[in-house]
Amino acid sequence: MQLGTRWTPGDVPPARLPDAIVAAILEFEATQRDGLVESGRRWTLTWLEGRPVVELDPNPTTGHITTISAAPGDSAATIRSGDPDEEWVEEGL
Repeated sequence: MQLGTRWTPGDVPPARLPDAIVAAILEFEATQRDGLVESGRRWTLTWLEGRPVVELDPNPTTGHITTISAAPGDSAATIRSGDPDEEWVEEGL
C-alpha cells in the first residue's frame, strides 16, 4: 500500500512521482495566471492500482478540477481538466 500526500502549487512535487507527471505539473502551474498559488488550492497525490494520480482542488470560481496521470513507462502524462459533471477535455503532454 502506498500513501498519498498533499502539497501547495509552487512547492516541489513529491520525489517519487515519475518525471512525466512532474513535468506536467510544472507546465500546468507555469501556464496558470489566475493566482493559483494564492488561491489556497492544493495538489493531492493518490495511488490507483500502483499508478500515481495527481488532482488539483476545484477552482473556486468555476468548480473545475484538474487531474494528471500517466501509465507506467509512459514518457508523457495526460492532463484532464473540467467540470466533474460534464465531459472532460484531455490533452497529452
